[in-house]
Order: sequence, then structure tokens, then C-alpha cells
Amino acid sequence: MGAGELAALATAVCWTVTVMSFETSARRVGSLSVNILRLFTGLIFLSAYTLITRGQVLPTDASGFEWLWLGLSGIVGFVIGDLCLFRAFVLIGSRISMVIFALVPPITAVAGLVLLDETLSLKHWLGIMVTVTGICMVILIKGTGKVKLAHPVSGILLALIGTFAQAFGLVLSKYGMGDYNAFAATQIRIIAALAVFIAIVLVAGFTGRIKLALRDGRAMRFLALGSFFGPFLGVSLSLVAVRLIEVGIASTIMAMVPVFIIMPEVFLMGKKVRPLEIAGAFVAVAGVALVSL
Repeated sequence: MGAGELAALATAVCWTVTVMSFETSARRVGSLSVNILRLFTGLIFLSAYTLITRGQVLPTDASGFEWLWLGLSGIVGFVIGDLCLFRAFVLIGSRISMVIFALVPPITAVAGLVLLDETLSLKHWLGIMVTVTGICMVILIKGTGKVKLAHPVSGILLALIGTFAQAFGLVLSKYGMGDYNAFAATQIRIIAALAVFIAIVLVAGFTGRIKLALRDGRAMRFLALGSFFGPFLGVSLSLVAVRLIEVGIASTIMAMVPVFIIMPEVFLMGKKVRPLEIAGAFVAVAGVALVSL
């Protein structure tokens, strides 16, 4: 296994730590508080990194076009997408949410077809069908004479909304970023999302929630852990992987998060996992491989 594959594998491990850390924090202090505080933490890590690598703390060299589309991408992906996804973590757990999240590559491919005039082959469509099949294996169970949802409807819907928002956020990022620095582009997305979150907190009077969250030491430790391994280290390793190997191979390896989560959930958290859920996670990842490779 080469350096690129190792970087992609390490990215999947980082994101596994991230989603489990954020699930723990969100259960204690709520998804809104976790989203705002982890974006602040992620921005600090990114700003320190860009100061070292670019000589700039903030993306002051970005054009108005980049601010507009990357900012919109941040609002769609971080505000709508992550707010729904983090709430789904609380309702149905991070593993089930991340299996549904495996729909991001297929949805992104379809969105690219519609919005960016990209093309989809028969293999891509087959991959989309396989991914959807794997997700259905996870969220559906056979009841008395009929098939029903294995998890709360609200959690599944929130995970789906978050997934669609993330996918469209990626498409907007691709359109707005062009050749601009990926780390600085991420800063713009975070800054735009934070502006919206702050407005929501001030208008809705949620400042008390943020203060309470800051006093929860356990939640803050997990939030800091998730912010380091996600917005900072995970993003950095994913860029290394994409630079060294084909994007399709990298994204497929990085999509292994719902599979990696199974072991710690069973042995560290004592959760019960249905065999069909395990099989569905692997099938969903196989579908992502067909879409990406």
C-alpha cells in the first residue's frame, strides 16, 4: 500500500474518530452548540495552518466570486447539512447516519450531471443503485408481513436532508473554488457558516445554550478531539490522498467510515449491531466504489 492509500485510510480513521466524538458531544449539549463550537475550533486550527503555509491568517486574497459561491457552499453544507446530520447522530447514532451519508458521492455525481454538465456512465448508475440497496439493508427490517423502518423516521429524514445538503455543498465548492487554495476555501466556508449560526443564536436567544455547553468539560473535550481529527487533520490527509492517487480510489477508501465505526460501537460502546446492518454498510461502500472509480 502506497503513501496515497495510507493517507486515505488514515483520513477514514480520523473521520471515524470525528463523528463518534461529535455524537458524544451532541448528546450532551445539543447539535446547534456542537456545530458552532466545532466550527470555531476548526477555524482556529485552519488559520494557524494557513499562517504557516500561506503567510495569511484569513483568506483576504479571495475574489468576490470565490467568497460568494464558497460562502453559499458553507451555508448549505455546514449550516443545513451538518445541523441536520448532527441531530441525526443523536436520534439514530453516528453509524447509521454515516451509512446514509454514503449517498453523498452518488448525489454529488447526479448534481454534477445536472448543474455542471458532467457525465455519468452505466457503471456510475449501477453504483448509485448498489449504494441505495446497501442503505435500505441498514434502515429497513421485515416486520409482520411487511417491511418497516428499523430506526426513527425523524432521524432518517434528518440524515437524508443532511446528506443532500452536503452533496450540493460539495458541488457549489467545486464551482466556486477553481484553482484557489483548498484550506483557504474551507476557511471561507466556515466563516460564512459561522455568520449564519451566530445570527440564528442571537435572533432565537440561544446564547444560554452556548454558555452551558462551554461549561460541560466532557462535551468540550470530545468536541476539541473531533475538531482536530475532522476539519483539520482529516481534511489535510484527504488532500494528500487526492494529490497522490486517483480521486476515485481515495474517495472510496475514505468512504469506509460506516464500516470502521462498527468495531468501536460494539466493543467500546456495547451497542448491538444487526448482521444485515453490517452487510448493508459494506454494500453501500461497494456502491460508492462503483461511483468513484
